[in-house]
Amino acid sequence: MKGWTVLIGRKVTVLGGGVAGLAVARALALSGAEVEVLEQADAIREVGAGLQISPNGARVLRALGLDAALDGAGPKAEAVQLIDGETGGQVARLDLGQLRPGAGYHFVHRARLIEMLAQGARDAGVQIRLLHQIESVDLSGERPRLINAQGASQETDLLIGADGLHSKVRMALNGRVAPFFTHQVAWRALIPCEPDAPNVAQVFMGAGRHLVSYPLGGGLRNIVAVEERHSWVEESWALEDDPMNLRVAFEDFCPTVKGWLAQVEKVNLWGLFRHPVAEHWYGNHTAILGDAAHPTLPFLAQGAVMALEDAWVLAQSLASHDSDEAAFAAYQAARHDRCARIVNAATKNARNYHLSGVQRAVGHLAMRAASRFAPEKLVGKFDWIYEHDVTDERDVTPS
Repeated sequence: MKGWTVLIGRKVTVLGGGVAGLAVARALALSGAEVEVLEQADAIREVGAGLQISPNGARVLRALGLDAALDGAGPKAEAVQLIDGETGGQVARLDLGQLRPGAGYHFVHRARLIEMLAQGARDAGVQIRLLHQIESVDLSGERPRLINAQGASQETDLLIGADGLHSKVRMALNGRVAPFFTHQVAWRALIPCEPDAPNVAQVFMGAGRHLVSYPLGGGLRNIVAVEERHSWVEESWALEDDPMNLRVAFEDFCPTVKGWLAQVEKVNLWGLFRHPVAEHWYGNHTAILGDAAHPTLPFLAQGAVMALEDAWVLAQSLASHDSDEAAFAAYQAARHDRCARIVNAATKNARNYHLSGVQRAVGHLAMRAASRFAPEKLVGKFDWIYEHDVTDERDVTPS
């Protein structure tokens, strides 16, 4: 972290011990702040399966001094393969090693990423305090006030809300906004992975549904399956479902998929909801980041990566401005439009995987042609996401 002294000795409270909270805690501590993380659980853990860290997120982890830990956390992606879910035939293959050599796409178990960030935060001097259930946040006074489940309160000089999808800090800044059910649900599961499996993200596409799978290392394979449906499902990461429901939803897919799903013993199901990007990201010595600011659908694998980008930009803004107000304003200005664009792109991406009938035939034909004759064009579609570098010093020079 480069050389300004504004944060030395500042006391910062981070609410939430997930990816966003732990990353911003380490970033702030490396700049000299005295940071505590308040986590409601009894341990730092992550409920979930796998995730992808694209190059824009890997750059942040490298800048935070965690590149070696990232390299040891999971395999690097060699390619992305788009497959007709029913026939098993390849539609397109994007060889990342050839088209983006050295870019750094990683497959990581969520728990390993959390462990890496938690250890990094502790190594930087962050105090992680467990079993802190915060019921509400009061921003009406001179300083932010946190009220716990017993009604007791504590004030803090600087509050960072990294408390996720149902953020109390976001609510204090923006009020309550009802999410919109997308009429899609997602299952996630882990199964054993064959030791010689290629490090390829495979997307099996079908009418109204798709399935993504990739190896995570450590003998595990990640599966995320999405189906369109009209019935409402609770918006929760921890809702369990009968594996048979997953198998039935994909019973007409190819033998590879059915073979994987036959191995699923435990599966979680969650409804996919669209939340608007928060209008207000800061106020009264308080700011939000990650899912608290911009929840996203999982169709570009950018949720955790956007949180990492936020963490770096927020810490750098605080380290390079003389007031919290100016720092937070610069942070929101740097992040809001980019995050909104990513959220919108993720929403649209699901439709490309769920085509049916004539649209599907035409779409797959176009992707096959592009994969064969212009693979760079397919890969380059999202260069605006993956090639972005928030750690570039030209973007964080004090104003």
